[in-house]
Amino acid sequence: MIGWLQSLDVSLFRFINSSLSNGFFDWLMPFVSDSPWLTCILVGVCLWMLFAGGARGRICVLMLLLALCIGNWLVVDTIKNSVGRLRPFHVLDGVNLRIGMGGSMSMPSSHAANWFSATLVLFLYYRRTIWAMLPMAVLVSISRVYNGVHYPSDVLAGAILGTGYSIAVVIGFDSLWQYAGARWFPAWHTRLPSLTRPRFNDVKMQDDTEWIRFGYVLVAFSLVSGLLYIGSGKIELSEDEAYQWIWSKHLALSYYSKPLLIAYTQFLGTHLWGDNEFGVRFFSPVIAATLSLLVLRFLAREASAKLAVLVVVAMTVTPLTALGATVMTVDPLSVLFWTSAMIVGWRAAKPEGTTTQWLWVGLWMGLGFLSKYTNLAQCVSWIVFFLLWPRARIHLRRPGPYLALGITIICMLPVIIWNAQNGWITVHHVASDGQIGEKWHRTYTLEFLLTETGLLHPVFFIGALWAAVAFWRRDRANPLMLYFFAMGAPLFLGYALLSLHSRILGNWIAPTIIPLFCLGAMYWWNQWENGAHALKPTYLGAVIFGALAVTILHEPNLVNKVLHRKLPAKLDLLRRVTGWKELAQTANNARENLTKKDGVPAFIICEHYGFTSQITFYLPEAKKRVRSDPMVFFQATKHPENQFFFWPSYLGRKGQDALFVRQVSPPSLRPDWLSRWWARNPDILLDDKPPSEPPPAELRQQFESFTDIGFRNIIADGNIVRRVQLIECHHLR
Repeated sequence: MIGWLQSLDVSLFRFINSSLSNGFFDWLMPFVSDSPWLTCILVGVCLWMLFAGGARGRICVLMLLLALCIGNWLVVDTIKNSVGRLRPFHVLDGVNLRIGMGGSMSMPSSHAANWFSATLVLFLYYRRTIWAMLPMAVLVSISRVYNGVHYPSDVLAGAILGTGYSIAVVIGFDSLWQYAGARWFPAWHTRLPSLTRPRFNDVKMQDDTEWIRFGYVLVAFSLVSGLLYIGSGKIELSEDEAYQWIWSKHLALSYYSKPLLIAYTQFLGTHLWGDNEFGVRFFSPVIAATLSLLVLRFLAREASAKLAVLVVVAMTVTPLTALGATVMTVDPLSVLFWTSAMIVGWRAAKPEGTTTQWLWVGLWMGLGFLSKYTNLAQCVSWIVFFLLWPRARIHLRRPGPYLALGITIICMLPVIIWNAQNGWITVHHVASDGQIGEKWHRTYTLEFLLTETGLLHPVFFIGALWAAVAFWRRDRANPLMLYFFAMGAPLFLGYALLSLHSRILGNWIAPTIIPLFCLGAMYWWNQWENGAHALKPTYLGAVIFGALAVTILHEPNLVNKVLHRKLPAKLDLLRRVTGWKELAQTANNARENLTKKDGVPAFIICEHYGFTSQITFYLPEAKKRVRSDPMVFFQATKHPENQFFFWPSYLGRKGQDALFVRQVSPPSLRPDWLSRWWARNPDILLDDKPPSEPPPAELRQQFESFTDIGFRNIIADGNIVRRVQLIECHHLR
């Protein structure tokens, strides 16, 4: 029976793929199957429904997104990987392949599932759409067979699955709303009693309780989503994450470039979950959820619960904060403790503030300093606040602020002791990062502002700056807004002034995000209450844009799935966290070949601390030996350049060989990369054969001879993400 069905499936495929072949179909079928224009039209329709479709349009778009996301990633991809059916052109001879091959399995067809899913959801809310959507869904499904990339059974299975899970999603979420909505959000449920027949009833809602509950649901959803994402293995570690993971294997009072807290956080995470990406990053989404809860409860208490939720949503769809909820570096810790000190500090600074509250301020500021040296600038924020709000100065005659400062100084002692033992190397490093003392040669202010505009979302960033200027010029009577200004503006202005002389990295202002966003939210909330009703569609559009940007940031392949184009390298930030496993394997293979050739043990030397850390993490043998007997080293130097200088080097391994790994200029793209990306040719290389470079001078003094074994391209998802030069180093002197 199964053999007969397979034979029928192949016969139908041959009939559609070959027998129906004609010039018109040869143009039409690739267009409907692989054209981004149809997707752009559907996206435009969804945007129209969001802005002008009322309750029915917004609920329809929500259900459409849920159905596509849940169905495509949880159902279709799972079945594809489980069945593992190869596409027809891999198995059959004489297939007319009219579009690109694609990299996934064949059963079921994602195109068919997505189109029939969208057709069903749109039909449930807009009956007349069936006359346009159903023919298109059928045509797209047939085109997948005609183009040679799917069997008829693949598209049939996709159509059935897409229809089925769409019905399940709509009915399931409507049932959940009937159960949970009536209990947890009774006023909202009264206003919107059904998700399948959405219509807003004219019911006034005054209670902030339901907004708080919605905020809790949003935070819980973000936390679970973040943990699932970092546990999915979609991305590898960044260079700093791997570098600081090695720190966690050598716990100390401080480190070359950063304080100690990141190492201890990595230590705790990896002891809970193991030395893997999830263990390294576990606390990142946890910290992000904690920050959201702190902001939610603080603003709900001091301003409005609805305003608090709007700020939490804005934080969720801001690219820099979204990265902070995924990547575990010093910034999440820095922002957490800056915000904690800010929140408890508001209560402490009031005339009725207590000494205990000031003690907590000092502890959070001290932990902030142990996270990132930038947090010491919060002392300047306090000085500014005392200058701007006379009522807070009463505490300068009380012990609270001085005790807080004392606790902060006590927390600084480990860093001071370590630096005193190591020639104050951190001071020199921080000064070099800021290019302090270097002669001025250009201004980076425009670059700084453009970078922050992209990382902090154009609408929210410009809105926060506008609010800060307008608030300062017109109304400084609101003490809470004045407090937010003092907690955010001084650090931001400090870096803005420094950008006149030095290049500023985008994440350096991270602690200012929450206070400036809160200031902007309160200012624009007042404008809304005074009649500026254009702010509602502006905010909605900003959230949609931010959500799309954050989604693409976490899943660049979504662009390929939707538009059938790979995201250009210049826009794909995740290329920095891919390809490291292949790099580690490439380096290890060359090392093993060197060991066999010379008959002596060989280790690995890297020219960059990030490469040293990544190869150590992703090479199982090196990971096991990282504490006591490392096999991957940073190049030994006479002066400290990073933390590896303070640990044992390879110089004691006399007579052994080494493989030297050096990063060279990665493949560059032609200037018209955007137009070539739209033409489906994004990675056109200009420098396929970069010039070979000799080993560094210090390395030439350490080994007797060298053999350049050439360049290796490190490829991830079909793209060259980095290029390395490998040099064999023979017989350590």
